[in-house]
Amino acid sequence: MNKVIITMIIIIVVLVGIVAGVFIFKPKDNNTVENVKMNVAEEEILDDCTEEYEQLQNNEMIETNAEEERISPNSSLTYETYYTGCQHTKIVYSDMPTELVNLTKKEVEEKYTDWEVKKFETNEVALYREQEGECGEHFIVKDKDGKVVVYKILENGEEQEYEVTQISTDYLTETDKIEMKNGIKVNGKQELNQLIEDFE
Repeated sequence: MNKVIITMIIIIVVLVGIVAGVFIFKPKDNNTVENVKMNVAEEEILDDCTEEYEQLQNNEMIETNAEEERISPNSSLTYETYYTGCQHTKIVYSDMPTELVNLTKKEVEEKYTDWEVKKFETNEVALYREQEGECGEHFIVKDKDGKVVVYKILENGEEQEYEVTQISTDYLTETDKIEMKNGIKVNGKQELNQLIEDFE
């Protein structure tokens, strides 16, 4: 029995000694040294990251310039002209000319110095300009010898015969006949074609 008690006491003393030894012999400045090392390491990492970040930014700028948007072969081209005389806008849609394919916005501006690049996308380019005078697409539709006839209105106000249709005025409504005597004014070929289709 005495041996068991003595053995227990020895084990307790040894454990207390180990715990006390850990606290006594543990260096107090160890945490401080580790913290200093950690701070230095963090600063070095931050410095490295900063340099890498600047390099990445420079590379991205170079890549952006190298990959500047260019016109694709299947894109469309729009010419938009505003005439100050009649205050009408004439829009012409076109397929992209082969000489413009793969050009940048700057290169298009250099090629079309009289135009403003209003829209520039890979699949669509729109050019705009203002021009003095009239658009040249002012028409008046009248009855002549029982036929629907189109006259072009010149800038000086004179009427020039533009097209004699095969549409007989006999089949028009009474309202249309009355309007045709005075002349129906239309602006643009699209509006003119629509009117002619309505009469057919």
